[in-house]
Amino acid sequence: MSFSNHFSLSFFSPSPHPVVEPRTQHARRRRTIRRVLAAALGMFLVAGGAFAVTNWLVGLNAGSSGEGQSAAVQNLTITAIAVPAATNQLFPGGTGDVVLTITNPNPYPVTLTGVNLPTNATYAGGFTTSALSTAQGGCTTVTSLVAWNFATGVSGSAHALTSALIVGASGNANNPLTVTLTSDALMGAAAPAACENTFFSMPSLTGIAATGGVATATNTPVVDAWTS
Repeated sequence: MSFSNHFSLSFFSPSPHPVVEPRTQHARRRRTIRRVLAAALGMFLVAGGAFAVTNWLVGLNAGSSGEGQSAAVQNLTITAIAVPAATNQLFPGGTGDVVLTITNPNPYPVTLTGVNLPTNATYAGGFTTSALSTAQGGCTTVTSLVAWNFATGVSGSAHALTSALIVGASGNANNPLTVTLTSDALMGAAAPAACENTFFSMPSLTGIAATGGVATATNTPVVDAWTS
């Protein structure tokens, strides 16, 4: 009797880890799958609702359009600079380099293909330093005999650059564009001794040949020239 009771208690005592019947596990898996599918379907319906297509077709009224606007055109500015210094320097009867920058204020590149020059009797003024602030005595716009090379007796003569210069849009890294014009200044053979060791502010150009529009900017600095 004692043995029987002991056997009975041992056999039916609850297990610390009850065994789940296979059928119960299967039911739980099905419930989990149903929840996942329901959530996915809900997200699909929400997302799909934002782009729902129905049978109600909508057309477009005649004349439907939008507005655009073209940019304004602003002139370039060409300015004398001291750096880089001219490699080829002037002497009586010889030619020399001219250094300058070209600034483009437009929101698009500008392609410069040529310049228009004043007459060959329009001379540069001489200065004591590259700052072009103190006039050189005896070397003036009347006496220096320094003019643009290939200028003629007619103001506005056109001269094509050897290579087109493309000045980048305003804010571009290559704007302003630094240019050395090789041998495009000329000193007359009778230039006075007062013009020795002098810096010149070249006469103002009378015009340029340039167009605005998409193009790849020329890298600064650059060497160019007109040769006739």
